[in-house]
Amino acid sequence: MLSSKLTKILYGGDYNPEQWDRSVWSEDMRMIRLAGMDIATVNVFSWAMLQPDDETYDFSTLDEIMAMLQENGIHACLATSTGAHPAWMARKYPEILRTDFEGRKRKFGGRHNSCPNSPVYRTYSTKLAAKIAERYKDHPSLLLWHVSNEYGGECYCDNCAAAFRVWLRSKYGTLDKLNEQWNTRFWGHTFYDWEEIVPPNMLSEQWSARHTCFQGISLDYTRFNSDSMLDCYKLEYAELKKHTPNIPVTTNLMGAYKPLDYFKWAQHMDIVSWDNYPSADTPFSYTAMMHDLMRGLKEGQPFLLMEQTPSQQNWQAYNALKRPGVMALWSYQAVAHSADSVMFFQLRRSIGACEKYHGALIEHVGHEHTRVFRECAQLGSELQQLGDKLLDARSDAKVGILFDWDNWWAIEYSSGPSAALQYTAEVHKYYDALYQQNIAVDMVGLDADFRSYDILIAPVLYMVKPGLAAKLEQFTRNGGTFLTTFFSGIVNENDIVTLGGYPGELRNMLGIWVEEIDALYPDQRNQIIIKDKLGALTGSYECGLLCDLLHVEGADIIAEYGQDFYAGMPAVTRNLFGQGEAWYVASSPEPAFLQGLLGEICEKRGILSILPSKSGMETTRRTKNGQSYVFILNHNDTVQTVELGDVQGTELLSGQPAVGQIKVAARSTIIIEETRKK
Repeated sequence: MLSSKLTKILYGGDYNPEQWDRSVWSEDMRMIRLAGMDIATVNVFSWAMLQPDDETYDFSTLDEIMAMLQENGIHACLATSTGAHPAWMARKYPEILRTDFEGRKRKFGGRHNSCPNSPVYRTYSTKLAAKIAERYKDHPSLLLWHVSNEYGGECYCDNCAAAFRVWLRSKYGTLDKLNEQWNTRFWGHTFYDWEEIVPPNMLSEQWSARHTCFQGISLDYTRFNSDSMLDCYKLEYAELKKHTPNIPVTTNLMGAYKPLDYFKWAQHMDIVSWDNYPSADTPFSYTAMMHDLMRGLKEGQPFLLMEQTPSQQNWQAYNALKRPGVMALWSYQAVAHSADSVMFFQLRRSIGACEKYHGALIEHVGHEHTRVFRECAQLGSELQQLGDKLLDARSDAKVGILFDWDNWWAIEYSSGPSAALQYTAEVHKYYDALYQQNIAVDMVGLDADFRSYDILIAPVLYMVKPGLAAKLEQFTRNGGTFLTTFFSGIVNENDIVTLGGYPGELRNMLGIWVEEIDALYPDQRNQIIIKDKLGALTGSYECGLLCDLLHVEGADIIAEYGQDFYAGMPAVTRNLFGQGEAWYVASSPEPAFLQGLLGEICEKRGILSILPSKSGMETTRRTKNGQSYVFILNHNDTVQTVELGDVQGTELLSGQPAVGQIKVAARSTIIIEETRKK
């Protein structure tokens, strides 16, 4: 693990000295050190500088940069520069350029403009990574490898079409199997030759990112696109590992980024890193969920916060400043959810092009006498004070929320039942209900060990992959509590409906069957009426989006619908299954209902809030070698008094005892090192 090489949480960010005259480099180093920073990500977009033509490689400037970092005691997160190919390469080898969704061949420009299935791109990018690895493998500053940058996008060129056919042959073996799994007799789409298959875009099967005539081919192309970019990453990874087997390799992910299956990617990353850019109005719980998702990609391992802005962003419609304290607060939120670094884009603000108004440690004024610099330096001092106490500390959640990219893609390619159905939004509703009660959550992949959890929640589990139903049944039969929702158990891994009644393979465990699914218009609501009091839940609650019309087959009816022709039909059920129980929520309820339901289920399992819930306050716990640390984050703009209950210890940043109650300043964080219980 990277943490074994560290004495404190990493602090730094993206640094692009090649964009500046050397006369400012020494001043940059002074201010970077003054801010308490110890790592710089370099060489991210330097391919054109490193390779001016087919045969020439020039590492002189990068040599100077690496030497400068070494002289100043700064670790290097060394990137491979393959996120943007040089202009000469596009001119000489136009096949390297992508073809977009509408079938247009791109020209040189932008960033993510390299076809992932271009032999030219793969050859040159792999060769560059190998040369960089060979040159800097023994450099004292090298701490971490950074492959490419924010992989993303799609390509629909002839290279990709040919590679897609190869991918399909590998997956299905025969055209007969492919035709069966894609249900190609619909609309007479039967294929008799592999060459007849073309990528699904505006010229063929799709008319938008969410609308397709054939879900099977669109779903597979999305998988193929993710795999294609992953293959590019793996080629560079292999070259780096060939020369530096002990240096960790990563690439910066982007939270719930739809085009790439990050659970699959994480299998090939030594440490997960990601770039966190919430809007000013992004719910704090959504950002927390993204941190937990990144932690969950490698089953609880700490991750790196590779990028965030120290002040404002540049690409949103309204790029508000981070108010005083928010930068540190959001940095500590990442640490609270298992980040072992706090890093920024960027360390010096660009003077031209589209990122010149993106925030930086060193602003255009060029000195340290700015609010942003002072706040960054203060955070640097605090991270130095914390030392290695929090490095590699883990979360100990007993509630897991299943998240699956294939399921996400399939739901939003579906030709119904509602355009308003958004997978991440529904997942977030359940996460938020627990977040508001300070109950720890892990975001869990389908391959995870479910035995680590007492409760598993699978919102909108539309796609049930082979073996998943049996795995969930075993979890529940052995005493676990499983909860899923409307529009679950509908299709298999190729988006073919599982016959015999919804929710398909989950039907026996849930003890229900769904007859119809009603899609409500945005302004329509129904009611969930509790039959008997359930903990704090009583009376009626609003629900909307979709309503499953279901019948029980052994399950207990917990709540019923209150309106429409299906008033009185089950809306929430619970089925005893083995030693456990399986819940089904047949619509999308209001937050108060979900908080009450999940709070009751957690209490029944002995899973309690870390601290009593309070609006705008967030609490997490990380544990290392038996020592626990409680983070209390105040997202409010006023001071808050928090009742600590059983939590007691020492506040790490102030050194003051924490017992009984504690005041948390506006937009600030306290970290309590808990007194070990005898």
